[in-house]
Amino acid sequence: MNVKEILTNLETKHPNEKEYLQAVKEVLESIETIYNENPQYESAKVIERLVEPDRIFTFRISWIDDSGNVHVNLGHRIQFNNAIGPYKGGIRLHPSVNLSILKFLGFEQIFKNALTTLPMGGAKGGSDFNPKGKSDTEIMRFCQAFMLELWRFIGPSTDVPAGDIGTGAREIGFMYGMYKKLQQENSGVFTGKGLNWGGSLIRPEATGFGGVYFTKEMLETKNDDFKGKIIALSGFGNVTWGVALKITELGGKVVTISGPDGYIYDEKGLDNDKISYLLQLRASNNDIVSPYADEFPEATFYPNEKPWGVKCDIAMPCATQNELNGEDAEKLIANGVQYVAEVSNMGCTPEAIHEFHKAKILYAPGKAVNAGGVGVSGLEMSQNAMKINWTKEEVDVKLHQIMHSIHVSCLKFGTEEDGYINYVKGANIAGFIKVADSMLDQGVI
Repeated sequence: MNVKEILTNLETKHPNEKEYLQAVKEVLESIETIYNENPQYESAKVIERLVEPDRIFTFRISWIDDSGNVHVNLGHRIQFNNAIGPYKGGIRLHPSVNLSILKFLGFEQIFKNALTTLPMGGAKGGSDFNPKGKSDTEIMRFCQAFMLELWRFIGPSTDVPAGDIGTGAREIGFMYGMYKKLQQENSGVFTGKGLNWGGSLIRPEATGFGGVYFTKEMLETKNDDFKGKIIALSGFGNVTWGVALKITELGGKVVTISGPDGYIYDEKGLDNDKISYLLQLRASNNDIVSPYADEFPEATFYPNEKPWGVKCDIAMPCATQNELNGEDAEKLIANGVQYVAEVSNMGCTPEAIHEFHKAKILYAPGKAVNAGGVGVSGLEMSQNAMKINWTKEEVDVKLHQIMHSIHVSCLKFGTEEDGYINYVKGANIAGFIKVADSMLDQGVI
């Protein structure tokens, strides 16, 4: 495999899709050696087939607001690879949504889902629709219009969408209600559903909890734990809430959260009341974090800044792609960070990852750290298929097992000769081998 040649061809075919090309480059550079040691991959052109989606659906979504005005948005669904199971991936509703972002997310999802060991392929979807400031009725009309275009191409054994940024239980409910009416079946095709109609316990917390469980495994490689550790988080939504909740339970102290308007530094740390307030903050529809400092005056709000300049033991980006750059990484290293666990998807830029590796800081990528979310989505699919419900404790045990298994795979393929664990290499190789071998088994299709 000639990584440079493949990337040049992709850049020619897909110019300006920087997030997608960044994700592909990271994986190809990690797997190059093992790929070239196995000529069967090259003869079957596994990489050339893997980096291009199976298919992309793009469609117009027309909906009417409460004042009777017509609005038009674009919707997409990218079915990337289904070698190990039905396509699986969230639906993102945010003004920034474009094909590059969705292709990067779908490509990452292939390997993330493979790491869980559950039978799920990789997909992603979404729209440039902004749910902020919209009424429930307007969101319902949009979601129904979205599903009118997508319903024919999804199904419990075909493609199982889920939530993502801007798509929570409310949006999933509206989409699933329309799907069920159009398909005339109650098959549980979405995950992230309400608990009253097929959802799984711990699903809202799963991405955050799973991220903490994986980070706990990272700490244990150094005979360390969360007790007394200072943790910097970004974001203030559902993922950040789950991470803060579990870290606090394990004895760590979360001192930062952030939003588009800046970040909060709370030297005393987030307690249960403050963590609960995050849910109110997210539900306010303002998309700003500054009100936290009004609610808790001991905290300080830093406008238009990121939280990576504070002194901490562990940094966990929880917001969006490329939110932590090389300069941020240098600040964290100078302030004594020991571990970086990426809970957001591709939260760190290549420059930041380079700095962490150079300093021998243990850094783990989102496809490994945040796989607990899709892992519990897979468990929700299993419960729906068997028409049963597992208890919170049963789901939590299975989530622990999934994250432990992912960490073991990362150690197997990422431990270098000097003992340093390259989690990027470990996660990419483990996920790739599972998917590539499945593709070989099924022929060239």
